[in-house]
Amino acid sequence: MEGNKGRVCVTGGTGYIGSWTIKRLLENGYSVNTTIRSNSEHKKDLSFLTSLPGASQNLQIFNADLDNPESFGAAIEGCTGVFLVATPVDFEGREPEKVVTKRAIDGTLGILKACLNSKTLKRIVYTSSASAVVLNGKDIEVMDESFWSDVDYIRSLNSFADSYSISKTLTEKSALEFAEQHGLDLVTVIPSYVLGPFICPKLPGSVHSSLAMVFGNKEQYNLLINTSMVHVDDVARAHIFLLEHSNPKGRYNCSSDVLTIEGMSEFLSSKYPNQFPVPTVESVKEIKGPKFPTLSSKKLLDAGFRFEYGIDEMFDEAIQCCKEKGYL
Repeated sequence: MEGNKGRVCVTGGTGYIGSWTIKRLLENGYSVNTTIRSNSEHKKDLSFLTSLPGASQNLQIFNADLDNPESFGAAIEGCTGVFLVATPVDFEGREPEKVVTKRAIDGTLGILKACLNSKTLKRIVYTSSASAVVLNGKDIEVMDESFWSDVDYIRSLNSFADSYSISKTLTEKSALEFAEQHGLDLVTVIPSYVLGPFICPKLPGSVHSSLAMVFGNKEQYNLLINTSMVHVDDVARAHIFLLEHSNPKGRYNCSSDVLTIEGMSEFLSSKYPNQFPVPTVESVKEIKGPKFPTLSSKKLLDAGFRFEYGIDEMFDEAIQCCKEKGYL
């Protein structure tokens, strides 16, 4: 049975944002096609997707790979909307940055070319990242969508996430340029650190980093100097909101809250006293690291979107989920 809101496609359906967006779409009455990478070595357990309410009638799973963009054609066919969530991630530095970036750009543009052939498609929603906005070395506390990260500045940071940040920046630019040249209706969602519960089996990287003080990962504390954050459900809802909006344009930051490293220490130690190895406020004052700007979500809010979750829900639900899945 076709969902009453029609059919949409979500690429990268096994990831954190992708799987939660599928959950939300099914709840909202959509039929969903999703793509996963085929792995000949071992068959993935997809029960976390196939057991979602409504999935048995309204979820179809396709094999597709960014290395072969034509493979997305079958999943896009008959859809009115496409959510481009899939992205290569290489935090271990297994491949050169240029290889990761080329795969991301070629894969995304390849999917957009497949979208050009669709007779039913109305809009594409691309998932970007705050790392495509704030990494530019400018001394500005709050940044809107007019700001772009600078590739040379990202390289100068020499961080484990360099290739991811560069690929997200250049891929988003390429996607917007391609869409404009070819008359595709494409908008981008730019989330900050995404936190909250997760249905995918793997611990999401953004949850792992955001909960560094809970896990006791001292080597990641310097990433938390000034942390813009958003609940995963708000991110999924923002994607769907922009798909359904009458006339959205361009980029949309999606971030609801910000915590300084001192504020996070204070919040966690008072909320979960003696439960986790949370460092003291005094000790984190000594931690050096880049103080990245905060994202302004004014454009998204002015369009009529409302965030439904705050810091309490983000941490409570993420920690509870980590406990249930055996990560804590």
